[in-house]
Amino acid sequence: MSDLILPAHLPTYAMRLVAYTPNGPRLGLLPYPLSFETGHPLNDVSSLSFAYSTHARGAEWLAGPCEVAVEVSDGESWWEPEGGRFLRIKRGVDLTDRTGTVKYTCPGYAWMARKAVLYPNSAMVEGKRPFNAVSPGAILRTVLNEAHARGAVPGLVASFTASTDSAGQPWAHTMTLAVDPGTDLLTLLLNLGDQGVIDWCMTGRTLEVYNPETALARNLADQADPVDLRLGRDVDQAPDDGTLEDLSNAILIAGENGFTQEVTNPEAIAPWGRWETFQSQSGVSDNGTAIVLGQSALGRASQERVQITRGILFGAHRFAPWLHYAPGDTILAPGDGGVMQPLRIRQITLSRDQDGSAGGNLVLNDRFLELEIKLARKAEGILTGGVSSGGTGGTPVPESAGRAPDAPEGLVLAAAAYVDEHGWARGALTATWAAVTADTNGVAIDVDSYEVYARDLTADEGWALLTSTSGETTAHYSPLICDREYAVKVRATAEGVKGAFCGEATVLVPGDVTPPQVPSTPAVSTRMSVIAIAWDGKGANGAGMPADFDHVTVWMSVDDQVTWMEVGTLRAAGACLVTDQEYGQLRWFRLTATDRRGNTSDPSDVVSIATQALVDTDVIGQIISGANIQDGTLVAAEKIVAESITGGLIQALAIQAGHLAANSVTADTIAAGAITAVALAADAIDGMVITGAFIRTAATGQRLELAPPDATVPELRFYPGSGANYSVIQTRDDLQPGEATLVITSSQDAAAQYRAQLQMGAKMTTINVMDETASAPKGGKLEIASTHGRFGYYSGSAATETYLHNDSSGIYYIRGRFRDEAQVDAYDAVSVGTSTWAGNGSASYNYGWVLYPATMATLMGVVATLRDGGAGNTRSNTYVPKAWACTWNDKSGFQINLEGATGFELSWWNHRH
Repeated sequence: MSDLILPAHLPTYAMRLVAYTPNGPRLGLLPYPLSFETGHPLNDVSSLSFAYSTHARGAEWLAGPCEVAVEVSDGESWWEPEGGRFLRIKRGVDLTDRTGTVKYTCPGYAWMARKAVLYPNSAMVEGKRPFNAVSPGAILRTVLNEAHARGAVPGLVASFTASTDSAGQPWAHTMTLAVDPGTDLLTLLLNLGDQGVIDWCMTGRTLEVYNPETALARNLADQADPVDLRLGRDVDQAPDDGTLEDLSNAILIAGENGFTQEVTNPEAIAPWGRWETFQSQSGVSDNGTAIVLGQSALGRASQERVQITRGILFGAHRFAPWLHYAPGDTILAPGDGGVMQPLRIRQITLSRDQDGSAGGNLVLNDRFLELEIKLARKAEGILTGGVSSGGTGGTPVPESAGRAPDAPEGLVLAAAAYVDEHGWARGALTATWAAVTADTNGVAIDVDSYEVYARDLTADEGWALLTSTSGETTAHYSPLICDREYAVKVRATAEGVKGAFCGEATVLVPGDVTPPQVPSTPAVSTRMSVIAIAWDGKGANGAGMPADFDHVTVWMSVDDQVTWMEVGTLRAAGACLVTDQEYGQLRWFRLTATDRRGNTSDPSDVVSIATQALVDTDVIGQIISGANIQDGTLVAAEKIVAESITGGLIQALAIQAGHLAANSVTADTIAAGAITAVALAADAIDGMVITGAFIRTAATGQRLELAPPDATVPELRFYPGSGANYSVIQTRDDLQPGEATLVITSSQDAAAQYRAQLQMGAKMTTINVMDETASAPKGGKLEIASTHGRFGYYSGSAATETYLHNDSSGIYYIRGRFRDEAQVDAYDAVSVGTSTWAGNGSASYNYGWVLYPATMATLMGVVATLRDGGAGNTRSNTYVPKAWACTWNDKSGFQINLEGATGFELSWWNHRH
């Protein structure tokens, strides 16, 4: 991409057309176009339409195939911008028009890439050309180089290589694709651009391809002298078209074999409540992948979609297209509502009329639409796989001899972060590889399945089976830990024989880097020297905060709105108070939202307020007496005279205890029987000491009873609606010396056999299932003490007691027995057992199988010991040991082989991983 000129001001802006021979030299100017219009979209083919008279100079060049270039000028020099070369391949004329006007429709030179197609070769797999773990540049150059070798599109050249982009930078992605023969180069360019793998443009006849979001994504809005298009100077028209048609806040993802996953978006605006949508996605049966897809789809449908078009004004302009900005650049321009904001240029359209006056418009994307494009690319990458930004390494590991499948090739990995239903960031992995069609000797073979193994490099863990597919060459898996690097390898299985692993590929599972939306504008109020900052719990668009929202921070600026200090946080709708603020001085406030990963939003709109005094400042801190009241401010009718205040003039509750002199109310001044329940205020006994009383909320039915007469210690009982099967809270001083132990005992169960009890002391807390009188243990028990922690079961017998014990020494032990092998479940963590085999009389294949009663959910790690029956039952050091080994292991069981023909006894402790 060529450098743009950045003059301070443009006195003129001009455009013209120039003719060239096909793939050849310049012919000359086309000086008299009746009009023309050119469009330059990002990552797409440019276009030119113009009208020209057959009587005008240069018309003879247009009579046959030629090239037409658009050139622009700053008043001093002319040059051809990116995408400015076009092919004269389509024309239209009205033979009755005596002016001889011909209308030409010309695609950009990139259209030429349609004429370079991919041919089949000897490496075809299932009718497609495989590209395994290569750069996008390698794929594009393969198509172009082979076309050149056949003599096709000789004028189309490329400035990138298989290893570097047009800026000389190494490619950021690798890909594994199977491409149909006949696919043309332009289709590949458009598809790779749509998936966010490349950015591309044409300069003359040269195809330039870059890593995405680099050379064609300059930020001209965030610099000392930003490119800012102003209404009335650079922009004269600003139409916005908005629609809510695609709005949704809930989506149902339907995958393979009846799999479904609902995903909701609390951040989406919902003026009419819940709006739902549906997406059918074959190949997806993993919750994490479905959540990623659902969140991506809802992110694209969370608020109004606005198309921003800005008409370009020439004359008094400061900035102009191609001289100061190009497609892909981010500039400052009037956005939705006319507010200046960073917007990305998606297309430049320019025109010139018969008088030579220039005009045009820009199609701009705000941050929301750019995010929508990235979300769509993210979903496309998850669904199709085949694109990776990770490196590869490692050594293929062969598995077994015989007719084994060959190792897969072209393994590429892609990882994405998502937020689960509990608001925590998780990682999802997509792995793609080329299909295995032959065994290790090159003979055709049918593959039954593929196994995907992974290990956590960050935690330095071992290999484990991650997932498997039934012949598909793309696998999805979640959840994974964010910000961890994983190594992955794949092998094929054919008729039960496992093939060699492919070379390892690595991928870094990204963290969640998306901040919450900007909070809504806070509401502020003041009373005396206190300012209250209230937040309604919503975002700036009126919708709720995301599932991983943690808190908003309240910021205050004292005098300059540049320096901000944190004055409080809110985790939900509410208010925080800022005290001791100087009267009459403005304070400014704004909010930022932070999620659980620490991502922080942009600040909200700023509001300001100044504290106000309750009274005039000249009497603050003074006693108001007659000297403070000016003469004439109280009229006679408002003065207090003798006997003017009677009982009827006193407001209820106006006279409080503080208004009465000490001992002014005595027993002889209260009439007998004057104080009744009706005469007591609802809170009349608040804070009073009541002794010698049995308090209950009702005589019968559902009620509370405090200190009932039959209680041996003070207690609070909770009675049900009928009967006396109550639960109780007590404080006991007879359980731990010198302590008041809190005891909570439940009611009996329906069969009157059990109670549950919590005893909470300073150094010992226990939870027990008890017998019906709560006097003896009868089930599960949790014990938390200052010296140890214990969890298990106890019902009065040591023979059935089990628990896990941890203490302050850092040691733990287990009391009880492990479940026998015959009872193991697919999700048990440990499998234990002992078996014996009599021996089969053959020293060459003496073995024993252990088959689990259920197929385990994941592979078991075999830890076993063997007692050889040939050793006898006496202790002796004369026995010569024989070799034995575990020779087979999967989720259904394992096999042990002993050298020799004697019987043996096997004990094992296997753990699931």
